[in-house]
Amino acid sequence: MSIEDDVRAPAHVLVVGASASGLTTAEALRRKGYEGRITVLGDEPHAPYDRPPLSKQVLSGAWEPDRAALRTQDMLDALDAEFVLGDPAVSLDTATRTVRTGSGRELRADAVVIATGVRPRTLPGQEGLSGVHVLRTVDDSLTLRKELLGASRVVVVGEGVLGSEIAATARTLGLDVTLTGPLAAPMALQVGPLVSGALGELHTERGVRLRLGSGVEGFTSEAGRVTGVRLTSGEELPADVVVVAIGAVPTTAWLADSGLELDNGVVCDSRCRAEEGIYAVGDVARWHHEHLGRLIRLENRTNVTEQAAAVAAGILGDEQPYTPLPYFWTDQFDAKLQVHGFLPTGAEVDIVEGELAARRFVARYRSEGRVTGVLGWNMPKQTRLRRQEILDDLAVAP
Repeated sequence: MSIEDDVRAPAHVLVVGASASGLTTAEALRRKGYEGRITVLGDEPHAPYDRPPLSKQVLSGAWEPDRAALRTQDMLDALDAEFVLGDPAVSLDTATRTVRTGSGRELRADAVVIATGVRPRTLPGQEGLSGVHVLRTVDDSLTLRKELLGASRVVVVGEGVLGSEIAATARTLGLDVTLTGPLAAPMALQVGPLVSGALGELHTERGVRLRLGSGVEGFTSEAGRVTGVRLTSGEELPADVVVVAIGAVPTTAWLADSGLELDNGVVCDSRCRAEEGIYAVGDVARWHHEHLGRLIRLENRTNVTEQAAAVAAGILGDEQPYTPLPYFWTDQFDAKLQVHGFLPTGAEVDIVEGELAARRFVARYRSEGRVTGVLGWNMPKQTRLRRQEILDDLAVAP
């Protein structure tokens, strides 16, 4: 029996969000044999593009923006989906599965996939102040690059993955770069003190000034243009350009009256289903991970692809619990870090291959006697092979 004959297959699937998660959901549906109507609604005017290069290759100028496109136009045409771009969703009627857009369109479907991602957090006083930027979209990246090319001093607020990447990229452009944030070292929350300490040493050696361990109290400005960042310690960091990279929040405001459970994302069951006929995928989805026994939400590129396949299968009646092993990577200067699994705060860390001092190693993370994650620094193959240790201890399906 074909998918078309299966009564469980909806006639029309509406995907709200035209970034990687939305596109890969549509592709997964087609790959699984779905022949019905697919509509992909996006708030940006651009065809789907990849976000990881925005803080590195696009920001540095190594790539033209078009190179970040996820698919060619011919490939999008072959998908046989209708792309409605530059028109944000503003509400969802869950009873009728109808999405209303900013332009007044009403799009009704038999199944709705929420793929609206996240939006950057901002600081008080940031709005309307020239020279202060966030980086989420391709337009953000291009605007920031233009300003960096005319600047000499940049302050990056936020020592997480994105902030550390932006600081590294700006330094390679020859700018005077200061990285600030409340934690003690770059990516301290994500990778723990051992590896973040090594990252701090790398940034310092490459000329990035680290002013970490203090929060931001506000900005200094003149004639509506930022002139610096004022820390809670009292120190003022002069800047021509400031980039705020303090994390992101799920884009769910448009769902406030939908009746869906919203709590750090769209809350879903283990099948990524928020309600009958309504699913969530990617950064916006917070679902029940059966092997971990709790709700989780992931913001990484690999999860997008894997979760889209799970959601597509569920829409077509092949529902299985989604139990991924997380994976993310980051490139900073000549350091390439790959992380498999979970790196909980307070985990025991030991170097199982290579040497920390040589900046070529694999670190293993243990919590409560179990291996929860591995991190590789310039050792991708060896790190990948260690992934099995996590699967054995956590019983997480590969």
